[in-house]
Amino acid sequence: MKALALGESSATVTELAGKVLCHDVRGVDGKIVARKGAHVDAEMAAALLGLPWEELHLIELEPEDLHEEAAGERLAASVVGDGVEVKGYSGGQWSLVSTRRGLFQVREEPLRDVNAAEGISVFTLYTGQPVERGEVVAKAKVTPLVIPGSVIEQVERRARDARGLITVKPFHARIVGAVTRESLEEKQRRRFEASLAEKIRWFGSQLLQIRYAVGDPRAVAREIGELRGEGAQLLIVAGASALDPLDPVFSALSLLGARMERHGAPAHPGSLLWLAHWDDCPVLGMPTCGMFSEATAFDLVLPRLLAGEPVGNAEIAGLGHGGLLSREMAFRFPPYRPGSARGELPE
Repeated sequence: MKALALGESSATVTELAGKVLCHDVRGVDGKIVARKGAHVDAEMAAALLGLPWEELHLIELEPEDLHEEAAGERLAASVVGDGVEVKGYSGGQWSLVSTRRGLFQVREEPLRDVNAAEGISVFTLYTGQPVERGEVVAKAKVTPLVIPGSVIEQVERRARDARGLITVKPFHARIVGAVTRESLEEKQRRRFEASLAEKIRWFGSQLLQIRYAVGDPRAVAREIGELRGEGAQLLIVAGASALDPLDPVFSALSLLGARMERHGAPAHPGSLLWLAHWDDCPVLGMPTCGMFSEATAFDLVLPRLLAGEPVGNAEIAGLGHGGLLSREMAFRFPPYRPGSARGELPE
């Protein structure tokens, strides 16, 4: 590509045609007549010669060069993976949207490689966020007005090797069982049942009738076992005293032969979350603060489990980065109810 500066007195239609404008050109009324980035054809060139300007800055394209819009279209098409599609061009940016409800995922190293190429910009939501169908999850643009075609080819190869840079992994319909303590008052039971059922429905899964267990390890183990017998593929245990190693819930897990993966999470609220596995069935301990409507670390781990992601000690340890779950972090939670803040289930 070659940058040119043409003066009004010497410019001709032939000199202007085929070039790309580097700035807006305004008419006598001050309104924009030709916009920055416009690919000048013969008609526009003739119109420009009749406008009040002293000097135009333009770019002359080499045979392999691409205009930003054509290059951006190829960039956008190359970075989308499974569950994401290109949806519209505006303001020099291509919007990339989710084609389904699911867990948004970014292939971070390939994304860095692509963005390291001169003139390339792909910007996304954070990886691991639950997203809705139709939600904009990323945007792509080519920063300069003209870019060498070789740069786009390089990006396309990297994105192809990575099978797309951004994907949305669908949530799998699961049968979910839940156990909590028998001592909950009736009003608390209703709130807990409604809140948990609404969350589970949002993921497209089914919640079995919630079990209320007395404070005896064998009784808790029996309730958990019966839920497995009813087909539960994920178990949620709420209300355990997470700081008491002799709590009946933990004794029940030992009786069942379950393996504790992690006790406690580096996040707040929800630092008392825990995770165990009973054979191939995850058992997720819900912090007491999240039993009714408050979004906690539980609402970060549950989407991963329902998307079929492996979750263990390392993954929960990773919650520490971004684990200060203030209201400003609400974007990380599922939008359980339309019209409400993400993560919230108002009473």
